[in-house]
Amino acid sequence: MWLQKKILISPKPRGFHLITSDIINNINIINTVKNGLLNLFIKHTSASLTINENTDPTVRNDFESHFNQIVPEQQGYYSHTMEGPDDMPAHLKSSILGASINIPITNGKLNLGTWQGIYLCEHRNRGGSRKIIATINGDSI
Repeated sequence: MWLQKKILISPKPRGFHLITSDIINNINIINTVKNGLLNLFIKHTSASLTINENTDPTVRNDFESHFNQIVPEQQGYYSHTMEGPDDMPAHLKSSILGASINIPITNGKLNLGTWQGIYLCEHRNRGGSRKIIATINGDSI
């Protein structure tokens, strides 16, 4: 079985946001997959996806603080500056974290670890809604 679906995520402020429930709620066919794989691909160059801590919100705050330290805004060596001071750093952060993730599906559920969740990493101050393409391949239950 193959399925592909576009998921629209509402605009989020800059930062790291748990979207696991948004993904699950938009792909109810997951519960029919015995063994499979979910690929999520974000169709943007200034936002990214990753998997990390799903319980303590300070982890998400620390991610934002750390990435702002390692990829600062308003650096004299940036040439791409027409879209604002957060734009080039957003592209760099997106490339560091990546545009896609893969998650196994086992017996109708995402096979994430106990403390794992899916993050939308919004690197722009006003990024707007984000499009994610979800692709599932697997065996039916």
